[in-house]
Amino acid sequence: MSEREAYSWSLLRVVPRIERGEQINIGAVVFSRRHDFLGLELVLDEPRLLAFAPDLDLDELRTQLTGLERVAAGDPGAGRVAGMSTGDRFGFLAAPSNTILQASPVHVGLCVDPAEALERLVDRYVRL
Repeated sequence: MSEREAYSWSLLRVVPRIERGEQINIGAVVFSRRHDFLGLELVLDEPRLLAFAPDLDLDELRTQLTGLERVAAGDPGAGRVAGMSTGDRFGFLAAPSNTILQASPVHVGLCVDPAEALERLVDRYVRL
């Protein structure tokens, strides 16, 4: 049996009106240095988001999320940040923000398979 290794994770949230502090989890990002793994999974439940925030610009949100996916994947066409190490890209994705797209505080856990850990986190905290 493989040993469990440390990983870091953060939830990604939509916060349509920062002053209200209301939020919906829409994804998670996981980083494991030992496995050189950086994974991002998003679940965009558009009807739920629009019920929560009818004036939300879904096209703009999709554009922002596509950019984050490209950074997570290390897409060379996604700019300088996408060319950074997996750890630095995780730091970028999990950094505090004042936009409608925000990351939770970073948490840590132990896992054998970080991709499986990502899926568990999304199932637990994002999917209804």
